[in-house]
Amino acid sequence: MTAGWRERKARGEKHAVEDFLFTYYPTRPAQLRRWHPGAGVVLTSSGTTRPDDVAPLLAERAAWRWYRAGTDGGVSLDTGAFLTDRGETVRYARELLAATASRPATLGCFGLHEWAMVYRDHAQGRDHRHPLPLRLGAHGTDEVVATHPVRCSHFDAFRFFTPEAVSLNRLQPTRETQPALEQPGCLHANMDLYKWAVKLSPAVPSGLVLDAFELARDIRWVDMRASPYDVSSYGQAPVAIETPEGKAEYVRLQRGFAERSAVLRARLLEVCERLLG
Repeated sequence: MTAGWRERKARGEKHAVEDFLFTYYPTRPAQLRRWHPGAGVVLTSSGTTRPDDVAPLLAERAAWRWYRAGTDGGVSLDTGAFLTDRGETVRYARELLAATASRPATLGCFGLHEWAMVYRDHAQGRDHRHPLPLRLGAHGTDEVVATHPVRCSHFDAFRFFTPEAVSLNRLQPTRETQPALEQPGCLHANMDLYKWAVKLSPAVPSGLVLDAFELARDIRWVDMRASPYDVSSYGQAPVAIETPEGKAEYVRLQRGFAERSAVLRARLLEVCERLLG
């Protein structure tokens, strides 16, 4: 799962699609390799055939941040200590996740956020964001943005729009309005489930973190296939959102991600509720 990133980093190579999961999001491969059972689970040596081998592992884990050893020798997450340090994050995550889950998925933005991030870059003498070439060229890319309604609700995409594209967006999201605007059809909101899983770790079971990572990776590939960039060098066909067929394909994929994300969002909300009581 992280081998490709580690191998590329050792060789000094970059990947325009998958590196995003390790550079944009606040995590390291080592964090994904460290297993956590999640809040409310007590690890013990009882029931094992070799308790003497388990005892040192429990002692080591008890020394990890936010863990504690109980009087019975079991080790678990110290939720009080975790909330002391991360309570504000937990409460905000619960607010944002619950608000997003309460809304129907809005489909049909067609991934134009990526196009708006390079709109008129060439005309203004700016380099675009990725080393990949533009599939339709600079003029063709600008034409797609100029002839389509832009309706991006996700602040962390909108903040990367070029100055010329900002006023084209039907919404003007801010960090403060994020809980009011986030919706479950948004590819980036659904990728961000991985961000929240990491931010809430080790209270989140590692299995859920990995599920969120896999979802984010799948979405990232579609995000770039539907972008103005030519991803054929990675063996990927474009989702040509400038065509009726491409729009239909994008909506189909978007709907599938919304369904997968709803399950993970509910699981993350359960973690927040368990922590906050």
